[in-house]
Amino acid sequence: MRILHTSDWHLGRSFHRESLLAGQAAFVDHLVETVRAERVDVVAVAGDVYDRALPPVDAVALLDEALARLRAAGARVVLISGNHDSALRLRFGSALFDAAGVHVRTSPEQSWEPVVVDDVAFYGIPYLEPELVRAAWELPDRSHTAAISHAMGRIRADAGRHRAAVVLSHCFVIGGQASDSERDISVGGVAYVPLSAFDGVDYVALGHLHGRQRMSETVRYSGSPLAYSFSEAGHVKGSWLVTLGGEVEFVPAPVPRPIGRLRGALDELLTEPRHAAYEDHWLQVTLTDAVRPKSAMERLRARFPHTLALSFDPVGAVPAAQHARVSGRPETEVALDFVREVRGEPAAPEEETLLRQAIEASRVKETMA
Repeated sequence: MRILHTSDWHLGRSFHRESLLAGQAAFVDHLVETVRAERVDVVAVAGDVYDRALPPVDAVALLDEALARLRAAGARVVLISGNHDSALRLRFGSALFDAAGVHVRTSPEQSWEPVVVDDVAFYGIPYLEPELVRAAWELPDRSHTAAISHAMGRIRADAGRHRAAVVLSHCFVIGGQASDSERDISVGGVAYVPLSAFDGVDYVALGHLHGRQRMSETVRYSGSPLAYSFSEAGHVKGSWLVTLGGEVEFVPAPVPRPIGRLRGALDELLTEPRHAAYEDHWLQVTLTDAVRPKSAMERLRARFPHTLALSFDPVGAVPAAQHARVSGRPETEVALDFVREVRGEPAAPEEETLLRQAIEASRVKETMA
């Protein structure tokens, strides 16, 4: 039995307002090619298929295409909902999909009802909001540990009927390393789940954390197929190819555009030859100039056209003292003080003139209102 473990597609997501749909489509192409080349039996998608509960139509179209192509390539698909998905919307048509070999599991009560493929049982535990299952499952407390432990207890009681058991789950296992792009799931209860909660099964395909991680030999996060924040600049994206009872290997995914972080003074960034490798990257740039350079973004994009985020951290800057009293001071004086503080130098005469004109215009508008 060969399983391709993937998760956190986040179809419909953008990256600092840049569309990722083409990159996500390229990842689907890669998955289909991998299924054919590696003779994958089951593709396990461990949640966060969409980026939001009401996905855009092009994201829905891409999922429709992906499921059809994976099935045509010869793999069954087992898919669960994550905390970004609408369980109800993702569940639409699932009873019909089952007959076609695409198994969508979004209901908590389905967690211990396996999809059986060649006597291997696949149990899909969708993202469980503890408060929603606490009463029905008579949980001892409002926590993710209690919810997952209950589901896993039911699964272990059933799994002995089959030659192997695989669990899909969307949660935060203790010891996992988070990225900036994951949504906090602590609302409604303690967010973390101990690794021991997943004892007793042959493989656990985890979703939620966006970096690939091996929690144990049989419990892993595949991570997201693309980088969704600059904190993931060092990640290698892809999927786990699992041979039950055998090896587990990582299959890297294509990189539509690499991401990176640069830090330094503007003139150094624009002239240093060693930065040439970043000219095709999506970039997050931190400028360390003592005085904030004018037109910094425009100048950066002359060399690095895909700069998306810009911040300032002046070298030697002293934390600002408590702001001077604002009440009773002229608006222009307050505005000029603000410019001086954020830039590190006073406004130029022409800028001061523009500020005075803008403040006067707003004052006139208020009078006429």
